Amino acid sequence: MDILVLDDEKEITELVELYLRNEGFQVRCFYTGEEALASVEQSPPDLAILDVMLPDMDGFSVCRELRKKYTFPILMLTARVEDMDKINGLAIGADDYITKPFNPLELTARVKAQLRRYTRYNEASAPELSMDVGNLSISKETHECTLNGKRVNLTPIEFDILWLLCENRGKVISAEELFEKVWGDKFLDCNNTVMVHIRRLREKLHEPPRNPRIIKTVWGVGYKIE
Repeated sequence: MDILVLDDEKEITELVELYLRNEGFQVRCFYTGEEALASVEQSPPDLAILDVMLPDMDGFSVCRELRKKYTFPILMLTARVEDMDKINGLAIGADDYITKPFNPLELTARVKAQLRRYTRYNEASAPELSMDVGNLSISKETHECTLNGKRVNLTPIEFDILWLLCENRGKVISAEELFEKVWGDKFLDCNNTVMVHIRRLREKLHEPPRNPRIIKTVWGVGYKIE
């Protein structure tokens, strides 16, 4: 699989490239956002690793541009530890983030986890499974979601969250359960990841912010679809 790495620090790109190539990945490295975006236009990767701080445009802007056309996983690298930076990255479509300095083995493990999810998301050989909830239709066979007959473009994680909620419609699913089932990792009380992805899902489903019709919040408990 092909991995795009965007970071203006040559030492970091070389380190990431070394570890990923040792795992059998093809790696292409870039040092500016413009170069990376031009390369993606020519040949989209299977996953992108984006640094937040870049000389020409920040990683958030690159992520936002990529999400206009592509659904491959995006992992953000940030030297800043503020929660708001992490939330912003997730809100514009990043699938995961890791803070510098990082353990290259952890980065490699996260890359593999995102690619496993993305591969499952794109498998066409899955048995036919689909659900209709009001005007919302979601199919695990084609990994497509439509609302009022119009396609809704979802990232793999957004699809998994929506499928889990639809599969358990009428039942309240806690943020902890959503995180552990979708991300496959232990949930921490300070983790805002689920909240940010629910907000993005609601935006894509054109939900009124104050009175969502599809994904309901049960305060202090979790989320549900009726």
